[in-house]
Amino acid sequence: MKILVLGAAGQVGRAVVNAAPAQHGVLAKTRAELDILDEAAVTATLAQARVDWIINAAAYTAVDRAETERSEALAINDTAVGVLARAAAHAGCRLLHLSTDFVFDGQSNRAYLPADATNPLSVYGATKLGGERRVSSEGQGGVVLRTAWVYDSAGRNFVLTMLRLMRERPEVRVVCDQIGTPTWASGLAQAIWGLIGAAPAPGIFHWTDLGVASWYDFAVAIQEEALARGLLTAAVPIVPIATSAYPTPAVRPRFSVLNTESTRALVQAPAHHWRHNLRNMLDELRPA
Repeated sequence: MKILVLGAAGQVGRAVVNAAPAQHGVLAKTRAELDILDEAAVTATLAQARVDWIINAAAYTAVDRAETERSEALAINDTAVGVLARAAAHAGCRLLHLSTDFVFDGQSNRAYLPADATNPLSVYGATKLGGERRVSSEGQGGVVLRTAWVYDSAGRNFVLTMLRLMRERPEVRVVCDQIGTPTWASGLAQAIWGLIGAAPAPGIFHWTDLGVASWYDFAVAIQEEALARGLLTAAVPIVPIATSAYPTPAVRPRFSVLNTESTRALVQAPAHHWRHNLRNMLDELRPA
Protein backbone atom coordinates (compact mmCIF):
# COMPACT_ATOMS: atom_id res chain seq x y z
CA MET A 1 0.00 0.00 0.00
CA LYS A 2 0.94 3.65 -0.30
CA ILE A 3 0.45 5.83 2.76
CA LEU A 4 0.39 9.62 3.13
CA VAL A 5 1.65 10.70 6.57
CA LEU A 6 0.66 14.22 7.61
CA GLY A 7 2.32 16.04 10.48
CA ALA A 8 5.58 14.30 9.62
CA ALA A 9 7.67 16.82 11.61
CA GLY A 10 5.89 16.06 14.89
CA GLN A 11 6.88 13.34 17.33
CA VAL A 12 4.12 10.93 16.28
CA GLY A 13 4.55 11.66 12.58
CA ARG A 14 8.30 11.03 12.78
CA ALA A 15 7.74 7.79 14.66
CA VAL A 16 5.18 6.60 12.10
CA VAL A 17 7.56 7.24 9.22
CA ASN A 18 10.44 5.53 11.02
CA ALA A 19 8.31 2.48 11.83
CA ALA A 20 6.86 2.04 8.34
CA PRO A 21 6.86 -1.61 7.20
CA ALA A 22 9.17 -2.19 4.25
CA GLN A 23 6.34 -3.35 1.98
CA HIS A 24 4.54 0.02 2.13
CA GLY A 25 5.42 3.21 0.30
CA VAL A 26 5.34 6.31 2.49
CA LEU A 27 4.79 9.89 1.37
CA ALA A 28 5.57 12.14 4.36
CA LYS A 29 4.39 15.75 4.46
CA THR A 30 5.01 18.46 7.03
CA ARG A 31 2.62 21.35 7.57
CA ALA A 32 4.97 23.56 5.55
CA GLU A 33 4.89 21.12 2.64
CA LEU A 34 1.11 20.62 2.51
CA ASP A 35 -1.48 23.01 3.93
CA ILE A 36 -4.22 20.64 5.08
CA LEU A 37 -6.70 23.52 5.15
CA ASP A 38 -6.26 23.89 1.38
CA GLU A 39 -8.76 21.43 -0.04
CA ALA A 40 -7.54 21.89 -3.61
CA ALA A 41 -3.95 21.18 -2.60
CA VAL A 42 -4.94 18.11 -0.60
CA THR A 43 -7.11 16.80 -3.44
CA ALA A 44 -4.31 17.35 -5.96
CA THR A 45 -1.81 15.55 -3.73
CA LEU A 46 -4.09 12.54 -3.36
CA ALA A 47 -4.82 12.43 -7.09
CA GLN A 48 -1.13 12.49 -7.91
CA ALA A 49 0.07 10.10 -5.21
CA ARG A 50 -2.85 7.64 -5.36
CA VAL A 51 -2.51 6.65 -1.73
CA ASP A 52 -4.47 3.92 0.04
CA TRP A 53 -4.44 5.55 3.48
CA ILE A 54 -3.88 8.96 5.03
CA ILE A 55 -2.45 9.00 8.55
CA ASN A 56 -3.23 12.38 10.06
CA ALA A 57 -0.78 13.11 12.87
CA ALA A 58 -1.03 16.87 12.32
CA ALA A 59 -2.59 18.71 15.25
CA TYR A 60 -2.66 21.88 17.28
CA THR A 61 -1.43 20.53 20.61
CA ALA A 62 -0.71 23.64 22.71
CA VAL A 63 -3.42 22.78 25.24
CA ASP A 64 -3.22 25.94 27.36
CA ARG A 65 -2.61 28.34 24.48
CA ALA A 66 -5.69 26.99 22.74
CA GLU A 67 -7.83 28.68 25.37
CA THR A 68 -6.92 32.05 23.80
CA GLU A 69 -6.15 30.79 20.29
CA ARG A 70 -9.41 28.98 19.66
CA SER A 71 -9.59 29.85 15.96
CA GLU A 72 -6.12 28.40 15.31
CA ALA A 73 -6.89 25.21 17.24
CA LEU A 74 -10.26 24.88 15.51
CA ALA A 75 -8.70 25.28 12.07
CA ILE A 76 -6.16 22.46 12.50
CA ASN A 77 -8.00 20.08 14.81
CA ASP A 78 -11.50 20.39 13.35
CA THR A 79 -11.87 22.21 10.01
CA ALA A 80 -8.80 20.66 8.39
CA VAL A 81 -9.94 17.17 9.39
CA GLY A 82 -13.14 17.79 7.43
CA VAL A 83 -11.01 18.76 4.42
CA LEU A 84 -9.06 15.50 4.74
CA ALA A 85 -12.18 13.38 5.23
CA ARG A 86 -13.86 14.79 2.13
CA ALA A 87 -10.71 14.55 0.04
CA ALA A 88 -10.13 10.95 1.14
CA ALA A 89 -13.70 10.00 0.22
CA HIS A 90 -13.31 11.65 -3.18
CA ALA A 91 -10.00 9.88 -3.82
CA GLY A 92 -11.24 6.49 -2.63
CA CYS A 93 -8.68 6.16 0.17
CA ARG A 94 -9.08 5.79 3.91
CA LEU A 95 -8.24 8.22 6.71
CA LEU A 96 -6.73 7.34 10.09
CA HIS A 97 -6.99 10.37 12.34
CA LEU A 98 -5.23 10.72 15.71
CA SER A 99 -7.27 12.05 18.62
CA THR A 100 -6.94 12.37 22.36
CA ASP A 101 -8.08 11.39 25.85
CA PHE A 102 -8.99 15.06 26.34
CA VAL A 103 -12.37 14.43 24.69
CA PHE A 104 -13.43 12.99 28.07
CA ASP A 105 -14.20 14.86 31.29
CA GLY A 106 -12.37 12.52 33.67
CA GLN A 107 -15.42 11.63 35.76
CA SER A 108 -15.34 7.91 34.94
CA ASN A 109 -14.49 5.31 37.58
CA ARG A 110 -13.11 2.90 34.95
CA ALA A 111 -11.02 3.10 31.80
CA TYR A 112 -12.89 4.82 28.97
CA LEU A 113 -14.28 2.65 26.18
CA PRO A 114 -14.32 4.00 22.60
CA ALA A 115 -18.12 4.25 22.69
CA ASP A 116 -18.32 6.14 26.00
CA ALA A 117 -19.92 9.58 26.08
CA THR A 118 -17.56 12.48 25.49
CA ASN A 119 -17.50 15.78 27.35
CA PRO A 120 -14.32 17.81 26.77
CA LEU A 121 -13.31 20.35 29.42
CA SER A 122 -10.99 22.47 27.28
CA VAL A 123 -10.90 24.21 23.93
CA TYR A 124 -8.24 21.74 22.82
CA GLY A 125 -10.45 18.78 23.74
CA ALA A 126 -13.49 20.34 22.08
CA THR A 127 -11.65 20.96 18.82
CA LYS A 128 -10.27 17.42 18.80
CA LEU A 129 -13.78 16.07 19.33
CA GLY A 130 -14.91 18.24 16.42
CA GLY A 131 -12.27 16.56 14.27
CA GLU A 132 -13.52 13.13 15.29
CA ARG A 133 -17.02 14.08 14.20
CA ARG A 134 -15.72 15.32 10.86
CA VAL A 135 -14.18 11.91 10.20
CA SER A 136 -17.54 10.18 10.62
CA SER A 137 -19.81 12.81 9.07
CA GLU A 138 -17.81 14.13 6.11
CA GLY A 139 -15.87 11.10 4.96
CA GLN A 140 -16.30 7.38 4.53
CA GLY A 141 -14.26 4.53 5.90
CA GLY A 142 -12.50 6.76 8.41
CA VAL A 143 -10.82 5.58 11.60
CA VAL A 144 -10.22 7.64 14.75
CA LEU A 145 -7.43 6.48 17.04
CA ARG A 146 -7.39 8.12 20.47
CA THR A 147 -4.21 8.13 22.51
CA ALA A 148 -2.78 9.96 25.53
CA TRP A 149 0.30 11.42 27.24
CA VAL A 150 2.55 10.92 24.21
CA TYR A 151 6.31 11.45 24.48
CA ASP A 152 9.41 10.67 22.44
CA SER A 153 13.18 11.22 22.51
CA ALA A 154 12.84 14.45 20.51
CA GLY A 155 10.39 17.33 20.47
CA ARG A 156 8.53 18.93 23.36
CA ASN A 157 7.06 16.54 25.90
CA PHE A 158 6.83 15.74 29.61
CA VAL A 159 9.82 13.40 29.73
CA LEU A 160 12.26 15.84 28.16
CA THR A 161 10.88 18.69 30.26
CA MET A 162 11.34 16.67 33.46
CA LEU A 163 14.92 15.76 32.54
CA ARG A 164 15.71 19.44 31.97
CA LEU A 165 14.10 20.57 35.22
CA MET A 166 15.81 17.82 37.21
CA ARG A 167 19.15 19.11 35.94
CA GLU A 168 18.35 22.78 36.57
CA ARG A 169 16.37 22.90 39.81
CA PRO A 170 16.90 21.79 43.42
CA GLU A 171 13.45 20.16 43.39
CA VAL A 172 10.52 19.65 41.01
CA ARG A 173 6.83 19.86 41.87
CA VAL A 174 4.50 17.59 39.91
CA VAL A 175 0.73 17.12 39.91
CA CYS A 176 -0.30 13.87 41.59
CA ASP A 177 -4.09 13.83 41.12
CA GLN A 178 -4.36 13.51 37.34
CA ILE A 179 -4.31 9.88 36.22
CA GLY A 180 -3.64 8.55 32.73
CA THR A 181 -1.20 6.42 30.76
CA PRO A 182 2.16 7.57 29.37
CA THR A 183 2.55 6.48 25.74
CA TRP A 184 5.80 6.21 23.79
CA ALA A 185 5.42 7.56 20.24
CA SER A 186 7.31 4.59 18.79
CA GLY A 187 4.92 2.12 20.40
CA LEU A 188 1.97 4.15 19.16
CA ALA A 189 3.44 4.12 15.65
CA GLN A 190 3.59 0.32 15.71
CA ALA A 191 -0.07 0.24 16.69
CA ILE A 192 -0.99 2.62 13.87
CA TRP A 193 0.66 0.38 11.31
CA GLY A 194 -0.99 -2.65 12.90
CA LEU A 195 -4.39 -1.01 12.67
CA ILE A 196 -3.86 -0.17 9.00
CA GLY A 197 -2.79 -3.75 8.35
CA ALA A 198 -5.95 -5.02 10.04
CA ALA A 199 -8.12 -2.86 7.72
CA PRO A 200 -10.75 -2.28 10.42
CA ALA A 201 -14.31 -1.18 9.93
CA PRO A 202 -14.83 2.57 10.32
CA GLY A 203 -14.99 3.63 13.93
CA ILE A 204 -13.14 4.78 17.04
CA PHE A 205 -10.22 2.93 18.60
CA HIS A 206 -7.98 3.49 21.62
CA TRP A 207 -4.25 2.88 22.04
CA THR A 208 -1.87 3.72 24.87
CA ASP A 209 0.86 1.82 26.62
CA LEU A 210 -0.37 -0.49 29.36
CA GLY A 211 -0.78 0.47 33.00
CA VAL A 212 -1.73 3.74 34.68
CA ALA A 213 0.14 6.55 36.42
CA SER A 214 -0.19 10.03 37.80
CA TRP A 215 2.11 12.72 36.44
CA TYR A 216 3.94 12.41 39.77
CA ASP A 217 4.40 8.64 39.31
CA PHE A 218 5.66 9.29 35.80
CA ALA A 219 8.17 11.88 37.02
CA VAL A 220 9.50 9.55 39.72
CA ALA A 221 10.01 6.80 37.14
CA ILE A 222 11.73 9.20 34.75
CA GLN A 223 14.25 10.19 37.43
CA GLU A 224 14.92 6.62 38.55
CA GLU A 225 15.43 5.31 35.02
CA ALA A 226 17.46 8.34 33.93
CA LEU A 227 19.80 7.97 36.92
CA ALA A 228 20.32 4.30 36.07
CA ARG A 229 21.37 5.30 32.55
CA GLY A 230 23.65 8.17 33.51
CA LEU A 231 21.32 10.75 32.00
CA LEU A 232 21.14 12.51 35.38
CA THR A 233 24.04 12.89 37.79
CA ALA A 234 22.03 13.36 40.98
CA ALA A 235 18.53 12.87 42.29
CA VAL A 236 16.40 15.84 43.31
CA PRO A 237 13.28 15.78 45.49
CA ILE A 238 10.06 15.31 43.53
CA VAL A 239 7.19 16.91 45.42
CA PRO A 240 3.61 15.74 44.73
CA ILE A 241 1.11 18.59 44.48
CA ALA A 242 -2.60 18.90 43.82
CA THR A 243 -3.93 20.26 40.56
CA SER A 244 -5.28 23.23 42.54
CA ALA A 245 -1.70 24.18 43.43
CA TYR A 246 -0.73 24.37 39.77
CA PRO A 247 -3.54 26.24 37.96
CA THR A 248 -3.47 26.23 34.16
CA PRO A 249 -5.64 28.02 31.59
CA ALA A 250 -7.04 24.71 30.30
CA VAL A 251 -8.86 22.28 32.58
CA ARG A 252 -7.49 18.74 32.35
CA PRO A 253 -9.47 15.55 32.98
CA ARG A 254 -8.56 14.10 36.38
CA PHE A 255 -8.84 10.51 35.08
CA SER A 256 -8.35 9.76 31.41
CA VAL A 257 -7.22 6.14 31.18
CA LEU A 258 -8.30 4.64 27.85
CA ASN A 259 -9.50 1.05 27.51
CA THR A 260 -7.41 -0.43 24.67
CA GLU A 261 -8.68 -4.01 24.86
CA SER A 262 -10.62 -4.02 21.59
CA THR A 263 -7.72 -2.51 19.65
CA ARG A 264 -5.20 -4.93 21.17
CA ALA A 265 -7.42 -7.82 20.08
CA LEU A 266 -7.36 -6.50 16.51
CA VAL A 267 -3.76 -5.50 15.84
CA GLN A 268 -0.51 -7.46 15.91
CA ALA A 269 1.53 -4.63 17.48
CA PRO A 270 3.10 -5.47 20.85
CA ALA A 271 1.56 -3.81 23.89
CA HIS A 272 3.98 -3.02 26.72
CA HIS A 273 3.70 -1.43 30.14
CA TRP A 274 4.50 2.27 30.05
CA ARG A 275 7.60 1.87 32.21
CA HIS A 276 9.03 -0.72 29.80
CA ASN A 277 8.62 1.73 26.95
CA LEU A 278 10.02 4.60 29.03
CA ARG A 279 13.21 2.57 29.45
CA ASN A 280 13.40 1.99 25.71
CA MET A 281 12.97 5.69 24.99
CA LEU A 282 15.60 6.74 27.54
CA ASP A 283 18.02 4.23 26.03
CA GLU A 284 17.83 6.31 22.85
CA LEU A 285 19.19 9.30 24.80
CA ARG A 286 22.26 7.49 26.10
CA PRO A 287 25.55 8.88 24.81
CA ALA A 288 27.08 6.78 22.04
